[in-house]
Amino acid sequence: MDKKTAESIWNNCLDVIKDNVNTQNFKTWFEPIKPVKLSSNVLTIQVPSQFFYEWLEEHYITLLKKTIRKELGSDGKLEYSIIMENAYGRTEKPITMKVPTMNSKELKNPSVSMPIDIGSNPIKNPFIIPGLKKVNVESQLNPNYSFEHFVEGDCNRLARSAGYAVSNKPGGTAFNPLLIYGGVGLGKTHLAQAIGIEIKKNYPNKTVLYIQSEKFISQFIDSVKNNNQNDFIHFYQMIDVLIIDDVQYFAGKERTQDVFFHIFNHLHQTGKQLVLTSDRAPVELQGIEQRLLSRFKWGLSADLQTPGLETRIAILEKKIYNEGIELPKEVVEYLAYSITSNVRELEGALISLLAQSSLNKKTITLELAKQMIDKFVKSTAREVSIDYIQKVVCDYFDLPIDLMKSKTRKREVVQARQIAMYFAKNMTKSSLATIGLHCGGKDHATVLHACRTVNNLMDTDKRFRSYIDELEKKISISN
Repeated sequence: MDKKTAESIWNNCLDVIKDNVNTQNFKTWFEPIKPVKLSSNVLTIQVPSQFFYEWLEEHYITLLKKTIRKELGSDGKLEYSIIMENAYGRTEKPITMKVPTMNSKELKNPSVSMPIDIGSNPIKNPFIIPGLKKVNVESQLNPNYSFEHFVEGDCNRLARSAGYAVSNKPGGTAFNPLLIYGGVGLGKTHLAQAIGIEIKKNYPNKTVLYIQSEKFISQFIDSVKNNNQNDFIHFYQMIDVLIIDDVQYFAGKERTQDVFFHIFNHLHQTGKQLVLTSDRAPVELQGIEQRLLSRFKWGLSADLQTPGLETRIAILEKKIYNEGIELPKEVVEYLAYSITSNVRELEGALISLLAQSSLNKKTITLELAKQMIDKFVKSTAREVSIDYIQKVVCDYFDLPIDLMKSKTRKREVVQARQIAMYFAKNMTKSSLATIGLHCGGKDHATVLHACRTVNNLMDTDKRFRSYIDELEKKISISN
């Protein structure tokens, strides 16, 4: 029979298959297939690679049997014409392999891929996990890492805005690739996955894949051992949106960088979206080839900075709301003032506090929070912040914190400002200049004068001394 008949038979098969698989899997695993010929109840279809063949036989053999039997009868068989791929394109001649789909006795365990020997080494799916029967090449996105759960602030506004633009038009903005960089625990993984989740919501038919760089490297090493680098490259070239976390780990790995270079070029040239994360800016990445670094700079590099006080409070409030619990405002503020390093430690402190309360059946109070922070934060970082000192002093004297930081010379404000300077000098390692900067842009001489004034008043005014004693108890985290 001619090719047209083969096309009609395969189209009838596709009509059935489409009703039995989701849209993304149909697009990924069946749309690329081309019918070649039909002869003596044997339908020949062309697939892009050996890996593609394995995947079909491993996951869709039952469905293929049913559709072939429906169209060609019980004697119907399927023949695969497999295109050999390399990093630079296709070979001229396909390799044809006949597979009796109806009566295959070789597939004793359909949950394990059947190797096909091309040369001497078997081809394997890069997402097979040893010891597990289920093979997963889904998006691998954590649904909790959505934009809805990502708190925007001055520290991340550029990166979040760029990510949101990409999620609405993947591959169609100037932000390709989008490289998100920043220190540990600042939300790089969260934002990268949020982009993937939003793209899946907006474009269900797109193939989105999130992968950590270490896993990508491990898969590539396995492909080299098994001599199936071509299938590895082809698999990643099929992805519509590729998200790779922590690309700094590519440093020094020349062959991994080389294979990623080809994958990057193919995806970028075909309008696919790349999202990368790194713990440092591209200019600071050591051990990465210049040709790859130049491509990282083609799009946008957006940094994530340490969140400010308002953002830290908002993050805690968001987390508390999502958990469906309530905490006293003073406890939330204390946590936000005390944990300034990164979001991960901030959320960890909240979880520890909730655990302490639950396990010990204690009500969450400021006192409990102080005890927990003393144990949670390492001794080298127990130092109270200037911001928290100012907050406690302002609350004590019922003054807005903005007023303390202003230029006003009102007596009550000046005194509160001097007390804050006094505690900041005695309870932090900050320089006098830094303390003055936090307290309305004063110089170091003003801070020294404030400390002397407070010491003098403590010696001569019992009431003032009681203020200082009470404030010291409130500020101290060693209680």
